[in-house]
Amino acid sequence: MMTELLEALFLLLMAIIATYIIRHYIFTLTAIKNAKNPNLRRNDGSSHIKVSILIPARNEEKVIERILQRMTQLTYPKNEMQVIVINDASTDRTGEIADKFAKNYDYIRVLHRNVEDGGGKGKTSALNTGLKLVDGEIVFCFDADYYPQRDIIENLSKEFNDPKVGAVQGRVIVLNEPYSIVTRLIALERTGGYRVDQEARDILGLVTQYGGTVGGIRRSLLEQLGGWDESVLAEDTELTMRVYLAGYKIRYVNEAECYEEAVENWKAYRKQRYRWAKGHMQCAFKHWLNVIKSDKLSVKQKIDTLLLLNVYFMPVLVLLSWITGIVLFLFSSTQWMSTVWTLAPFSVYSFIGNFAPFYEVGVGAQLDGRTRAQWLISLLVFAFLYNIPICTKALVDLLFSKIKRKNDNHWTKTDHSGNGNTYITI
Repeated sequence: MMTELLEALFLLLMAIIATYIIRHYIFTLTAIKNAKNPNLRRNDGSSHIKVSILIPARNEEKVIERILQRMTQLTYPKNEMQVIVINDASTDRTGEIADKFAKNYDYIRVLHRNVEDGGGKGKTSALNTGLKLVDGEIVFCFDADYYPQRDIIENLSKEFNDPKVGAVQGRVIVLNEPYSIVTRLIALERTGGYRVDQEARDILGLVTQYGGTVGGIRRSLLEQLGGWDESVLAEDTELTMRVYLAGYKIRYVNEAECYEEAVENWKAYRKQRYRWAKGHMQCAFKHWLNVIKSDKLSVKQKIDTLLLLNVYFMPVLVLLSWITGIVLFLFSSTQWMSTVWTLAPFSVYSFIGNFAPFYEVGVGAQLDGRTRAQWLISLLVFAFLYNIPICTKALVDLLFSKIKRKNDNHWTKTDHSGNGNTYITI
């Protein structure tokens, strides 16, 4: 009886893995096809509507000057642009540096939050505070370590000419890629995740993910939704769900590029991915039933959304499939189960990194003309193996918090060294 149960579990896990493999193949083929026949659905009209840019910053003295200097260089009309820096209880010179820009540029404003006023509770709390000062029709968000192209607001805001568009997302590219093996691998993940995954979902009319930075959302919609949800760690994915459940869509603009300073070592990588994994899992628990019951989503969108919500469970399920398969292989499994077990290694190549699988990374690098970087793709297997304990711990911690009925979220900010400055050519 136990053998039959283990066999059924193993086949179920392999079926789930196969579903994701097929999904990634479809995305990859879609990106290749679109590269040969560029997407003509883009809105080419101009749109100089009033925009507000929120930049949450806590102890970002090493990078805050870089992004604020870039804000002054944006080509968007300054009389139609508002920049709000939320100095979130910083204990370094972040506020001082931001104040200097606010003194010299009337479209830049600094909101100082201290601990007594609720500062230091995380990015989501800071954004909700900054939202109270917004007067633009579209609210854009940029993390403090980012460095956008000069015309990024034009490239993103024109998508809002379509009234069905509730939010828009640009492409993230790693600024400090040459710094370490970690930054190089993250750069490959980003290539697959944006150049292929996001682009394909946009083309196929599925659920494009709002990334929480390098993107914008209608202020009216954001206020209607009640702002950002401070109870989850992945406020970007959570907001994505609510935008689609409200009947709007999110557009991805691959040409709207922005550079980020990626984490530079495995310790920082672990802290960041743990927050992403736990936050994503929180969104899955919160919204899976809403997605199934929604009358705003098509059947294919519901399927894609459920796969998207559960992507951080996959390293855990892959680990479980390995354990189950090994037990069956070593003990009393049938001959046909041993044959099925030989397919399990494919799971390694299907879920490397976070949401950028092997196929998408390779094709994304090829489409970008980055053939020299492709030799590093095999090393992403180690990143996947590293994500297994990270995601497993995130799931265990989340389940314990649910059992205790206590939200023990602790926002751990990503530290930035400012080393990305050396890769900027003025």
